[in-house]
Amino acid sequence: MKRILLLLFSLNCLAQQQAANWYFGNKAGIKFDAAGNVTAVTNGQLLTNEGCATLSDTNGNLLMYTDGVTVYNKIHQVMLNGTGLMGDSSTTQSATIVPKPGRTNLFYVFTLDLLAGVNGFRYSVVDMAAVGGLGAVTTDKNMLIYTPSSEKIAVVKHANGIDYWVVTHGWNNKAFNSYLLTSAGLSNTPVISNIGVIVGGSDENTWGQMKISSNGQKLAICNSRINTELFDFSTTTGIISNSLVLHTVTVSPQGYDYGVEFSPDGSKLYISSNNEDPFLNYLYQFDLNATNIPLSIQTIMSGVYPVFGSFAL
Repeated sequence: MKRILLLLFSLNCLAQQQAANWYFGNKAGIKFDAAGNVTAVTNGQLLTNEGCATLSDTNGNLLMYTDGVTVYNKIHQVMLNGTGLMGDSSTTQSATIVPKPGRTNLFYVFTLDLLAGVNGFRYSVVDMAAVGGLGAVTTDKNMLIYTPSSEKIAVVKHANGIDYWVVTHGWNNKAFNSYLLTSAGLSNTPVISNIGVIVGGSDENTWGQMKISSNGQKLAICNSRINTELFDFSTTTGIISNSLVLHTVTVSPQGYDYGVEFSPDGSKLYISSNNEDPFLNYLYQFDLNATNIPLSIQTIMSGVYPVFGSFAL
């Protein structure tokens, strides 16, 4: 069982108000208004310990949310054809919602199976013009991209400011797969960067988040019981380069690395690491402007905290 110190995973490639609503955990939620005020909301229907995704429109109005298995509409009902997606609520990053470039009504829901399972990496398309604006999952449902995959996904705008890079990591290899999403759809062939550690061995090494900084220049990945790595990312080519190991995991005292997040200005990186016996959580900070980034590590928090999950916006 994963015991997780929460780090919020957000799609910085989206406009701010598209991340106004967050639904996660045990029917939990929060809403940000345009002024930055935060309100707790309790009308969500999710029951998930880990990955989930929420999307609002550019005015901050809720559109949909999902745990990677079921898609809920803005009135918190199961969306038409919105059950049976092949993600898993116990996948670290079980789902991510990305607008289709050039189409205001179409959205890709990308899903990942847990523990390098056979369902792998897939997408389903939502048409928000259907059912009077409540949306429906189209017949493009559970479309297989590849299998197996680790539990990690990151999305960032292409350098052209229109298209998106959707990045995942393979299993029992060191392959980062960067797929380009354009108005024509998802590319059939990814840009593959074979770099960094081989993510494989125990299926527990599928755990852990991946994130691209808001400026698109850096990518960080937690490889559970292996390590956490930092790379350069090109929003022009989708190529990942210059591997740097930030933190190496030992079974004791850390246990495994799980959550990762960049500061808004991209100058800091935060990772959560967990020890299982005794159960302790650690939150580390790295200075990305330091001459020696791994040596800039600071322990921001440590101790025994409740068990949380992770979610995506």
